Amino acid sequence: MSIPEHHVGSNFIHDIIDKDNASGKYGQRVHTRFPPEPNGYLHIGHAKSICLNFGTALKYGGKCNLRFDDTNPSKEETEYVESIQDDVRWLGFDWEDRLFYASDYFGKLYDYAVQLIKAGHAYVCDLSADEMRQYRGTLTEPGKESPYRNRPVAENLDLFARMKNGEFPDGSRVLRAKIDMASPNLNLRDPVLYRIMRAHHHRTGDEWCIYPMYDYAHPLSDAYEGVTHSICTLEFEAHRPLYDWCLDVLGAFQPRPVQIEFARLNVTYTVMSKRKLRALVENGRVAGWDDPRMPTISGLRRRGYTPEAIRDFCGRIGVAKADSVVDYALLEHCVREDLSPKAPRLMAVLRPLKVVLTNYPEDKTEDLPAENNPENEALGARVMPFGRVLYIERDDFMENPPPKYFRLTPGGEVRLKNAYIIKCEEVVKDAAGDIVELRCTYDPETKSGSGSTRKVKGTVHWVSAACAVPAEVRLYDHLFPLEDPEAGDEDFLSRVNPDSLITLAAFVEPALGAANSGDRFQFIRHGYFHADPDSAPGKPVFNRIVGLKDSWAKIQK
Repeated sequence: MSIPEHHVGSNFIHDIIDKDNASGKYGQRVHTRFPPEPNGYLHIGHAKSICLNFGTALKYGGKCNLRFDDTNPSKEETEYVESIQDDVRWLGFDWEDRLFYASDYFGKLYDYAVQLIKAGHAYVCDLSADEMRQYRGTLTEPGKESPYRNRPVAENLDLFARMKNGEFPDGSRVLRAKIDMASPNLNLRDPVLYRIMRAHHHRTGDEWCIYPMYDYAHPLSDAYEGVTHSICTLEFEAHRPLYDWCLDVLGAFQPRPVQIEFARLNVTYTVMSKRKLRALVENGRVAGWDDPRMPTISGLRRRGYTPEAIRDFCGRIGVAKADSVVDYALLEHCVREDLSPKAPRLMAVLRPLKVVLTNYPEDKTEDLPAENNPENEALGARVMPFGRVLYIERDDFMENPPPKYFRLTPGGEVRLKNAYIIKCEEVVKDAAGDIVELRCTYDPETKSGSGSTRKVKGTVHWVSAACAVPAEVRLYDHLFPLEDPEAGDEDFLSRVNPDSLITLAAFVEPALGAANSGDRFQFIRHGYFHADPDSAPGKPVFNRIVGLKDSWAKIQK
């Protein structure tokens, strides 16, 4: 694929790579990896990491691996593995033949742990989890050494082998690194390398009952795969000394990879924690991981966002060393920019109001030409059926309008887009006093394209009642009405926006009745919409991707 413009420019990570290339440290090799844990669906924050890792490899003509960090089988599922692969492919990136799993290396990781024990760098500890927390110390006080820290090497080797063979209960023993219980970095206070966990693994089944910790498996997997630059988010900065320790004490990989941290992506009006996203799913606040209100990549895809828009967004926000929050409006701006020249512009009436043209012949219909997108002639044109009975938007009529209301009013006129000027002659109400129909007349001399010079101030969209296709339209808004849903003490689940989904029974023009799942359109005056997978022949379902209002453009100005 071509490299997005925003990825070509330099950032501090690329500056590091440039220096390494200049020094010949890795022989001009650039090899990155994207290492997700398969314990949930990826979100927009992961998209930034995907674009950075794969984009960096593309920029330097290098390689990027996709490696699953499947070291915690209690939370991992094949469903998540498959969804992650789908997401990376959909974003436009290819790991080629470099699909790996940490579980590929379980045997090697065990052997490396044995080497650490033999060298006096690791020991089996019998402290409980609570006792280890007590011994660990605090940020201001050093920790205490475990009473098992100085076990003989032979005893550690025997116990570790028996851990592997399933002789001990879950949680009864761990393998710990022997580093420094007085280190100011708590991650170096004899961290756990292996724990006993009898959980069925989605790839290795019940072969193992001990599993390596991420901080141990991560650097060794990187090194074994030949990764040069291990790019992580900022929360792993304090873990980097442990990353380095694991590789340095084994001394088997030269030159070894370097870990580089960058600021994670935070976006307004949403949460970015997998745990909290899972809570939204499991508590029924959303319909699933791919609910179009979710910030997951699959949710954004189902909403109708394009991979080009998400790559553009990730490029625009850049790569920084300090955490910050990005306005969701920028993501919306990117998808508008992408869809504006691509999406056909058609008519849909979301809240229909019936209009009868009393002076239009009852048995007459005509096809009126309409261009599909004035920005893109290649999208061509279509014809729209026109007849005596139409639907317009209920909001496009007011019986008692305020000043500067230029849509339809009693006795007033508007132009029907691509059609005629009409005048409202009568308002029909039901027994409850609600407006159910407008009786209007049309001016046959004002057909669009006929050369008529008569002007009116308002133009509204419409569909012909005889040919209109019923459609379900889903209007999505922010899942949370607050910029920071996690601020304060209130449970974030209680802050879900009850109006984040509004479902309407709409009418759309015939061309939209044949929409296929995945098709995107601009509904004139409403915004951009996407045909949902729930669509069926003659029964389309459309998700609103984003409205036409571009608040980010106003912010920039």
